[in-house]
Amino acid sequence: MDASAKQEGTRLRKRDRREQILFELKLRPHLRISELAARFGVSTETIRRDFDALEEKGLIDRAHGGASRPHPGHYPTLDERERDQFQERERIGRMAAAQVVAGETLMIDSGSTTQQMARFLAMAGTPCRVITNSLPIAMLLGGSEGADVILAPGNYLPTESAVVGEETLDFLSRHHVDRAVIGATALSLEGVSESIPGFAAVKRAMLAQAQAGMLLILGSKFGIHGFTRAATLGALASVVVDRAPPADLEEALRKNGVDVLLAQ
Repeated sequence: MDASAKQEGTRLRKRDRREQILFELKLRPHLRISELAARFGVSTETIRRDFDALEEKGLIDRAHGGASRPHPGHYPTLDERERDQFQERERIGRMAAAQVVAGETLMIDSGSTTQQMARFLAMAGTPCRVITNSLPIAMLLGGSEGADVILAPGNYLPTESAVVGEETLDFLSRHHVDRAVIGATALSLEGVSESIPGFAAVKRAMLAQAQAGMLLILGSKFGIHGFTRAATLGALASVVVDRAPPADLEEALRKNGVDVLLAQ
């Protein structure tokens, strides 16, 4: 190992090293563990731990001997999803907003269905404090007389009008709320899953900081799987849906103490 690598390794803290890894992946499609270990002047095991942490947050994909940028395949953008099944999302959003009592503190996840909840909260003028990673949700509730809105910092995702990443997760971990409201790509017996890079980690962080978790999800997403698991069924207190889940999923939710709220 050359002196410059050792010198660089002593300068870089864990967080700085991981940020550098993410920056490198913007420039190159694949990074090797051995190459990064030599470059940063650390052990290969240290780089593996970095990769494990970044993969857990949905920021990289692990590959043999290295890592690459996430490639979950095409997933509709926020704008595309807003136009799909609008009436069903609206019903779910209305019912979810009705569950919020005056004075509650909330974390609301980015998404087209959670956005409908924010819309109805704003229309009702429900007094609440809301932390969100979604710009549209912040704007909707920011125009309400009842809501006090805090927008999380982070790396901006243009297709989602939302932020994700280390700064977002650090920020969320410093707050405690009554309720976390999340959306998801899918709901199955294995739990809640997500296909947008970085979103699963945000959902996990929100649920961890809340006394109760509420999932808003379309029935068309029952029984399928997203790219990354975001939560187990037991992490939820309630699920708001537009139609009843299939019998096996409904039974699993019941066994985990999850209330199923059917939006009419």
